[in-house]
Amino acid sequence: MTETIQRKLNDSPVARWAALLLVASMMFFGYMFVDVMSPLKSLIESSRGWDSGTFGTYAASEYFLNVFVAFLIFAGIILDKMGIRFTGLLSASLMVIGATVKFIGITDWFQTTAFCEWLDSWWVAFPGSAKMASLGFMIFGCGCEMAGTTVSKAIAKWFEGKEMALAMGIEMAIARLGVFAVMWIAPMVSNQFDKSIVAPVAFCTALLVIGLLCYTVFVYMDRKLDKQLIAAGEMKEEKSSEDEFQIKDLAQIFTSKMFWLVALLCVLYYSAIFPFQRYAPNFLEVTLGIGAESAAHIFSCFPILAMILTPFLGAFLDFRGKGASMLMLGAIVMICCHLSFAFLLPIFPYKWLALLLVVVLGVSFSLVPAALWPSVPKIIDTKILGSAYCVIFWIQNVGLCLVPLLIGKVLDATGGYRMPMIIFSGFGVLAFIFSCYLKIEDHRKGYGLELPNVKK
Repeated sequence: MTETIQRKLNDSPVARWAALLLVASMMFFGYMFVDVMSPLKSLIESSRGWDSGTFGTYAASEYFLNVFVAFLIFAGIILDKMGIRFTGLLSASLMVIGATVKFIGITDWFQTTAFCEWLDSWWVAFPGSAKMASLGFMIFGCGCEMAGTTVSKAIAKWFEGKEMALAMGIEMAIARLGVFAVMWIAPMVSNQFDKSIVAPVAFCTALLVIGLLCYTVFVYMDRKLDKQLIAAGEMKEEKSSEDEFQIKDLAQIFTSKMFWLVALLCVLYYSAIFPFQRYAPNFLEVTLGIGAESAAHIFSCFPILAMILTPFLGAFLDFRGKGASMLMLGAIVMICCHLSFAFLLPIFPYKWLALLLVVVLGVSFSLVPAALWPSVPKIIDTKILGSAYCVIFWIQNVGLCLVPLLIGKVLDATGGYRMPMIIFSGFGVLAFIFSCYLKIEDHRKGYGLELPNVKK
């Protein structure tokens, strides 16, 4: 009888995996919206007068407020002060608001308004539709990046001492399923509405509203868990000054060498992946000489192997460890793929080869995140974990903001994709060097990155 009373909600496998599904659904819809325009690059350039530089600036705008206004730093403080319930609802709401603004910006109606004419009157090289879409993407980006850190902390809470890396791996797999789905759905919806760029964006905006509702259900579950933790004496109803987050605690983050190694690995790795996603359908379209829809379908296979492997890699990390070694291997796979895109695929422009390289790149997309995010709770105190994740995301966003701008300019200057692929592979080389150093430091200091997560 006593054991039944003391059993907490997250002790039930059904309850904790249901909670994971709810928060992962929000990220699934968020990832769909992030890349909804990627397979429509050629279409929006022809219908709205954009070029590669404009598209690159638009892609970079997702991270502008996070980087230059340091929104993610404030998001981390909000997360540690207000908790995962308030912060999750706030982030989901920002995604919906930003998506709505972006949707309005690309509509035919908006092009006829006086406001659009005013936007067109300054910075003429950057169309008014791009300015409005970028504004919406900035707001969406604040919510999406805040949501990513919130979900990571929520999983760390619900799966502490349990299958945490597996849970994070499954969450990432579900989110990446959104990338696969949107590469098929966006062109399909566009074709159904006479090559419309508005319909796919409207569809994904509606899905974000569903994501907000999913997180609302999770909030009620998490509130019940907190009551059980308080009743069991594992959590205080009011935190003491020692347990409460304070601004001075951030010094623990910025003075940690291991934290900076993880942060640098994050920005280097993701700068070689996410900006590539924005341009990959067009790269395949140009390199293989195929249509935009066919190119999007090939690239849609990119997250497939990642979706399959990431949960297994998470389980391996939980029970066997080897996190730092997985980071090293992931960097090697990424380098080989980008160099093959630069030199091999243009010589042998076969669809099967492109598909093989895209799928293998997904292996790297599994190895690195599966090991990276579960490693952070091992080097950072729980009470500042949200801030730590947000600082890492902020540093990551610096790269994700600047790299698309760089790639857009390089494309306009060279007219080809070889140099961008060389740049991406260069990021991979640096990531490999830092992952080797991370493994050495972990061996010296004993943080346990190579050790299992599950408590025996």
